[in-house]
Amino acid sequence: METYLGLDLGGTKLLIGEIDSRGNILRYKKYDSGYFNQQAALDIIKLSLDDYIKTVGWYDKKPLAMGVGLIGRVDPNQGIWLQIDPSRTQPIALAKELADIYGIPCHIDNDVKSATRAERVWGFGQISKNFIYLNIGTGIAVGTVVNGRQIRGSHFNAGEVGHVRVGVNVGIKCTCGRVDCVEAIASGIGFDRCARILQKDYTTDLHIPADKGERIPVSEIFALSRKGDPLCVKLVENASEALANFVMNLVRVTDPETIVLGGGVVADGYIHAKIMELLNPTTMRFVSNGVVITKLNPEFIGLLGAGAVAMNM
Repeated sequence: METYLGLDLGGTKLLIGEIDSRGNILRYKKYDSGYFNQQAALDIIKLSLDDYIKTVGWYDKKPLAMGVGLIGRVDPNQGIWLQIDPSRTQPIALAKELADIYGIPCHIDNDVKSATRAERVWGFGQISKNFIYLNIGTGIAVGTVVNGRQIRGSHFNAGEVGHVRVGVNVGIKCTCGRVDCVEAIASGIGFDRCARILQKDYTTDLHIPADKGERIPVSEIFALSRKGDPLCVKLVENASEALANFVMNLVRVTDPETIVLGGGVVADGYIHAKIMELLNPTTMRFVSNGVVITKLNPEFIGLLGAGAVAMNM
């Protein structure tokens, strides 16, 4: 049986697994990653992949190819991982090194662009050649497909749209240096930072850890918002308005048929419903397939994306 190996490297975990050409996940294993630079990440990948081969093994024979989804800027044509962020820039020829070590052709791409590939091959891309995949998780980024082709930009940095302002004023400084970017308000990190800033102005039952390294789960904010907790209601209102404005801005840029939402923040559908209430019908009139949550499993869309990268699709 022909299979493909996918590696989905995130900020806290590395998921390794095999898939077939129809997008079925045949087997997988999860590894901790933690904070890393690019060289440390390569070491994590090699140690984890060695363990995977030893403890899980191939589903049948050696996979036809390997695909890796990575944080940050990636040159998929040359197989070079350019940087994680401006403070962690150490270009590394990751695809060649892994291919040489394991004897399997290797392709790499950015994690959200990889997930967009999965959406194009097995998700809403089957009915739409013009769509935006909007990932709302720890951070916010998009993959944009126009006439069936994904936009990458001159420096492979297209889609880092979490760093735009969307008319919601909290007074929170973003890591990019601007104030009130959508990522600083509506991502997993954004919910945490906004809760800490606004807690003095609202009563709340939300537990806010003193250790800023311990992030407040968005699921807890949503649960308390449903119960009318004043702080959590405000956090959800801000994020919903920010995301609705954000979606409408994106629609004006590329004229998509479909907006596909993915990532942990939208997975349960709670904030999706609130976003929908705030969308202007005139602005959204040409988005014929609507604003929808991905049909692909949010826990594994990164792994499926890495598989699509392996297939070079």
